[in-house]
Amino acid sequence: MPRYTVHVRGEWLAVPCLRSTNTIEWLGKEAVRRYMKNKPDNGGFASVEEVKFYIRRCKGLGLLDLDDTVGDALEDNEFVEVVIEGDIMSPDFIPSQPEGVHLYPFLSGSLVQYISLDGNSLTTEDLVSLGKGLYKIKLTPEAEAKVKQSREVIERIVKEQTVVYGITTGFGKFARTVIPNSKLRELQVNLVRSHSAGVGKPLTPERSRMLLALRINVLAKGYSGISLETLKQVIEAFNASCLPYIPEKGTVGASGDLAPLSHLALGLIGEGKMWSPKSGWADAKYVLEAHGLKPITLKPKEGLALINGTQMITSLGCEAVERAGAIARQADIIAALTLEVLKGTTRAFDTDIHAVRPHQGQAEVAFRFRSLLDSDHHPSEIAESHRFCDRVQDAYTMRCCPQVKTAFYIPITGRYFSYKLYFTRVCLNFSLKMVFAEREETISGGNFHGEYPAKALDYLAIGVHELAAISERRIERLCNPSLSELPAFLVTEGGLNSGFMIAHCTAAALVSENKALCHPSSVDSLSTSAATEDHVSMGGWAARKALRVIEHVEQVLAIELLAACQGIEFLRPLRTTTPLEKVYDLVRSVVRPWMKDRFMAPDIEAAHRLLVDQKASVWEVAKPYIEKYRREHIPESRPISPTAFSLGSLRMNADISHDHRHQDEL
Repeated sequence: MPRYTVHVRGEWLAVPCLRSTNTIEWLGKEAVRRYMKNKPDNGGFASVEEVKFYIRRCKGLGLLDLDDTVGDALEDNEFVEVVIEGDIMSPDFIPSQPEGVHLYPFLSGSLVQYISLDGNSLTTEDLVSLGKGLYKIKLTPEAEAKVKQSREVIERIVKEQTVVYGITTGFGKFARTVIPNSKLRELQVNLVRSHSAGVGKPLTPERSRMLLALRINVLAKGYSGISLETLKQVIEAFNASCLPYIPEKGTVGASGDLAPLSHLALGLIGEGKMWSPKSGWADAKYVLEAHGLKPITLKPKEGLALINGTQMITSLGCEAVERAGAIARQADIIAALTLEVLKGTTRAFDTDIHAVRPHQGQAEVAFRFRSLLDSDHHPSEIAESHRFCDRVQDAYTMRCCPQVKTAFYIPITGRYFSYKLYFTRVCLNFSLKMVFAEREETISGGNFHGEYPAKALDYLAIGVHELAAISERRIERLCNPSLSELPAFLVTEGGLNSGFMIAHCTAAALVSENKALCHPSSVDSLSTSAATEDHVSMGGWAARKALRVIEHVEQVLAIELLAACQGIEFLRPLRTTTPLEKVYDLVRSVVRPWMKDRFMAPDIEAAHRLLVDQKASVWEVAKPYIEKYRREHIPESRPISPTAFSLGSLRMNADISHDHRHQDEL
């Protein structure tokens, strides 16, 4: 017998349907009748017949014709919503279909591709792809064996009634309270329920998938004590894209991300809200049932295993690292275009200058400028037009780009690593490592503390912010006729038209906001849990504000990209280098030249999309020319050999990886 899950005024109702010939209107009335039956005051209605409503799908929010039959219009167990006319939307209303989820495919059938997790091999690129729904998950045989072995240790502890924290005791301040065996399952459920105390907007489906995937990766290491049966249920929920409601605020980053991970676990046990592409937001038990899944029944230790980790910090951090890397690469191209428009010189990017200061990041940025601006390789009519001018040097915002970009690398113990390498090696594949099967014992440690990803993300925000700070100054130079020799604010008939005047103000506002966001959250700590957890990382805020900083950087660089392309218009018919002309053509494919004032916000958004679109980005257009130049200039682009040097008392190894594979991270 078909059954439909219907949302009425915040409640979810299961409505069976005996006949497929019943109409959509019948379904709505039956749902309203059941809603009224559950309310002491009948929900404020005298009868079903007086209720006026319309019905829409939860997936996609498409309206349904009340005269259609349920058999023709709906699939079995489809999720729909009854919207009663006259109701005012609650301020805490959750859209059934979060914005942006339609951008990514949900693979099924023959298109399904899997990433095998073992707890050690996941990369930031893998995690972002899992977040976008491009892959499903399975465990390696080795991971399954390790999970089984660690679970055997937990079963022995329970059987022997050994006193072990979190398994047979309470938590935090209650660590000395011993729990009887008959209540060990209840202990784990109570843990998840009580710790689900987050607030704020829910994570997007993409970020929820990343968080869930990263938690699975850590559990796959076999140190948590979770059973293989439960872990496979978690994987099934991920593969069906059944994603719990996870508020973005509430973690202090030690003991792990307790609140968000508890909300994650809450949905998996069939409580709270959950989202899937099929259902939209609904009660978790209904979403799981719609996908043929059962809520997880927690065994001893499993609640703690699901919630004790820093995956909120690290999953958002991985997104931050990937997005920061992408915009940093494109910042070089945009800066090169601006330098060309402002008739700057390329001498500041000479190979020998950057060999003196042997930092591979600096050398790579200078190399990119040469690959885009080398007139011998890519003739430029614009460059030729001022070859014999009397200008000796350019402003710092142009000639110091390679040196400023150096801040995008993180110093660790005297050695410089890229953020991507750091997050992959140090943050992404680490474990709490509490259950040691080989020693047949558990150890309470502190691997849940989020201090080092918090510090890395604070530093990332500071480093990537400089890309916007220096970009905003270049926008000023483009708009200021005394500095650019171009029309004021890059528009004709100035006065009648304002051109890029306020676009520059927007860039300045974003840069100023970033200055406040760049204050390190990890320098703060508040004691929690009755002084048991008396030092915390505040890494959750470090991750969230890093993403906000990066978004602002993307938007500032989008404005500079538009301004530089507009500057090209005033230099025509002269042409720039071939790769930069290709970048110009890409921009003009979505934004036309600024002949007179028009609504500017859509242009900025269109340019922003060019910077974040992986398939049609500014980087993808310029990259073939950069790599061709690299092949033709192999001696000068060879990675710098390992070099240690002293600067006062500080000794640093200036080489990062000695490997071209990581140059795209710069």
